[in-house]
Amino acid sequence: MRLSNLADYAVVLMSAAARQCGSVPIHAGMLAEQTGIPGPTAQKLVSGLARAGLLVASRGSGGGVRLARPAAAISVADIIEAVEGPIALTACVAEGRHDCSLEGSCKVQPHWGVVNGAVRGALAEISLASLVKPLPLAGGVWGGPVAATDPTNIPSPNPSRKREGRIEA
Repeated sequence: MRLSNLADYAVVLMSAAARQCGSVPIHAGMLAEQTGIPGPTAQKLVSGLARAGLLVASRGSGGGVRLARPAAAISVADIIEAVEGPIALTACVAEGRHDCSLEGSCKVQPHWGVVNGAVRGALAEISLASLVKPLPLAGGVWGGPVAATDPTNIPSPNPSRKREGRIEA
């Protein structure tokens, strides 16, 4: 499974907003500058994330956006779903979809809901707060192997490099 560039960028943008600790509203342009996400894309994401209730926007001289709730209460699944809609690995787990040519004869179809739930559950367990914590050095490099038993030890995006391509999930 691959996330779209927009979903990837949304996670990066929300991480940058979380680093502000919700104290001071920040403009989409500043988020774009901090993350390397193109300005128009950052503005589009800020609008969508605000519509989804993950960001709160305020107008005026002290305006901008801030997290709608604490970073620990926002999951990676929340962010992805705000951009892409419900997480559905196959057409047969998406509500109302009946466009699979194997529908009716597929022996795996009853199990896709479990698989989809496991993936969504894993993404729901990763909080935005965990993405803003720096990783310890592992093997002499940042972001090296992470311990599988520590769900807070998740790689954070590197805002100093330009965002490109897609991320694997």
